[in-house]
Amino acid sequence: MLVDSVYDLIGHTPLMKLNIATPNESIIYAKLESFNPGGSIKDRLGMALIQRGIEIGEISEGTTIIEPTAGNTGIGVALAAQRYHLPVKLVVPEKFSYEKQTLMAALGAEIINTPSEEGIKGAMKKARELAENIANSYVPMQFENPANPSVYQHTLGPEILADLANQKIDAFVAGAGSGGTFAGTAKALQDAYPEIKTVVVEPEGSILNGGTAHSHRTEGIGVEFVPPFFDGLKIDVTKTISDDDAFNNVKMLAHDLGLFAGSSSGSALAASLQMAAELPSHSTIVTIFPDSSERYMSEHIYD
Repeated sequence: MLVDSVYDLIGHTPLMKLNIATPNESIIYAKLESFNPGGSIKDRLGMALIQRGIEIGEISEGTTIIEPTAGNTGIGVALAAQRYHLPVKLVVPEKFSYEKQTLMAALGAEIINTPSEEGIKGAMKKARELAENIANSYVPMQFENPANPSVYQHTLGPEILADLANQKIDAFVAGAGSGGTFAGTAKALQDAYPEIKTVVVEPEGSILNGGTAHSHRTEGIGVEFVPPFFDGLKIDVTKTISDDDAFNNVKMLAHDLGLFAGSSSGSALAASLQMAAELPSHSTIVTIFPDSSERYMSEHIYD
């Protein structure tokens, strides 16, 4: 395959059938988003956020992009901003992986850390404060921007449907951080299969299932507030997965399938296996593996 630039490599990632034992002989397919050039599903979002900013007149020559992020969106935004030669400042809670912060900096972004205990809300507050004091700046704000769910509704969802064109999908399982990936992809699949079960995944320490917010080792998913993209969205099941279950699945994927996956992928697999036990036999389940494990080695993901 011959391409002209790194941006030609965003999207159209593989959908892999997982050859593992499942309850009720169900089939689990995983969308391998680590095959994006920046290594995660958020390459799609980074490009969408920058392009929308240009379209609505918020981004012009020399605009400083400021974004709060746990890491992968920051990498995607920095990658997209390179295309338009835009300076980038990324506000990242200290707790998130060293590797992701290093990759953001390698792409030319300035990293501004906020205290871990303030979580993503603290990063959002800091990003807005910076924008107030930097002329010609723009905060795409992935947590509120309609481009977030839209890009997944119009790219990732249709890719899944095209790959499984002759096969009914019984359940869609995916984690939620900003909520855009889950909401946008769920809408696309619900339009095609109105009876599909949509299953949102969170770690212990997230609040979707009514639990108390607290720290967790699983990165990339988990919320401190209900994503606005969930308004009006039909969500059938919320699965709360422990860090231990997530990390055990990460190890299994590498050891048994030769597949390197991040902890949010381990959570998605755990929830998919739970759904396989609850659905009728021979069901088809589709999930998303947002990134790979290499960017979490400092977090001892295989320990």
